[in-house]
Amino acid sequence: MSETKAGRSLAKGLVAGLVAGLVATAAKSCVEAVFPPRVQGKPEPPEALAEKIAGHHLDRKTRTAAGTAIHWGFGAAVGAAYGALAEYYPAATDKQGATFGLTLMSLTHETSLPAMELAEPAEEQSFRERSSEATSHLVYGLVAERVRSIVRRML
Repeated sequence: MSETKAGRSLAKGLVAGLVAGLVATAAKSCVEAVFPPRVQGKPEPPEALAEKIAGHHLDRKTRTAAGTAIHWGFGAAVGAAYGALAEYYPAATDKQGATFGLTLMSLTHETSLPAMELAEPAEEQSFRERSSEATSHLVYGLVAERVRSIVRRML
């Protein structure tokens, strides 16, 4: 990040990260459409979370809509947090965002989601599932950093 210490702005970092998070979520969704991270029939974590929040089974249409909203909302929020972090800790952008994407996977799919019983523990997932998750999160991180840096320069 080339901004000087005096040029840091939390607001600009949040905005750049939010935009980056939305674009990166779209890219991640495209990767997952080609390389699905879950075996057919396994619930998507955002949909499982929606049902857990609701406290009851949701019909397919409602569950899908709620899961989509959670997926996009989380992607945008994480992107915004990343943008803010990048403003004050530029090392967070190392490896063009790859580290960010893989760290996000570790914090969600390998720890938080299994702890909340929304996904299987990593050691119980197949190689295909884990490699698809890693690929989609790597794409998320790379795209998020590229878009964040472009938007931030524009602000």
